[in-house]
Amino acid sequence: MVLSSHITARENVKSPMMILLGITKNGDTALPAQLDWPDGTLAPYVLAPAETLTPLDGLEQYTDAQLSAVTRFVVPYGGLLKGQLAAGETIVINGATGSFGSAAVFLSVAMGASKIIITGRNKTMLAEVAQKAGPRVVPVVLKGNPQEDALAIKDACGGGADMAFDMVGNAKDPNSTLAALFSLVPGGRLIIMGSMAVDLPVPYTYVMINSWSIIGNFMYPKDATRKMLELVKSGQLPIDVIAPQVFRMAELHQAMDAAASAGNLQNIMIDCQS
Repeated sequence: MVLSSHITARENVKSPMMILLGITKNGDTALPAQLDWPDGTLAPYVLAPAETLTPLDGLEQYTDAQLSAVTRFVVPYGGLLKGQLAAGETIVINGATGSFGSAAVFLSVAMGASKIIITGRNKTMLAEVAQKAGPRVVPVVLKGNPQEDALAIKDACGGGADMAFDMVGNAKDPNSTLAALFSLVPGGRLIIMGSMAVDLPVPYTYVMINSWSIIGNFMYPKDATRKMLELVKSGQLPIDVIAPQVFRMAELHQAMDAAASAGNLQNIMIDCQS
């Protein structure tokens, strides 16, 4: 079984409560649920709602450590579903050298995107992701000027992107996100799933004239893990591209240090049974 930390209310209400197991909630209405489920999974035994569990049948070729990467992939998968990425489309992944951004690259390949433009400022890390993800992936190193970077992205796209997926992590400026937005073809859509320490200055008229959609998304729908695992079973999504490093419970502090310095294609996990 794989456990999802994303729990939403089953009641048919206008604004259902949501919590992340052992982490946070979406307002005061979710407090009772958070009090009912206050703990995470750092324990030998875990009690969780049944609807958060997805069977891993048919994936016996993977180790438990490798399967831990499922939770890394399902978060950006939710954003790609929200953006309705279709086979044959061109997509820009902004923040492609981060943990979730890198996962989004491999997901886009698995979902049939014809060209995946990956953007970031680290040339070496972009090249590594592109090399592992295959020939449909094209890296573009950003310089920091939204207009100039957008032109470079458009050139790599061969005219523009149908969709941009933004997964920046605590960005100090909006430049890379704006570059991704400006690279869209008319009617394109930008999915926002990352984090930014400043506001996003959107050019109102430009967005209107180009009929762009800017869509925020948090986490993923309830059936996302099950659907994504079908991509794994079919061989389209190589979850073992994320290299696990396993620590024992007694090595918690070493695991935390390792997590603080882990790369985008690494996954630090704790074996709570050892």
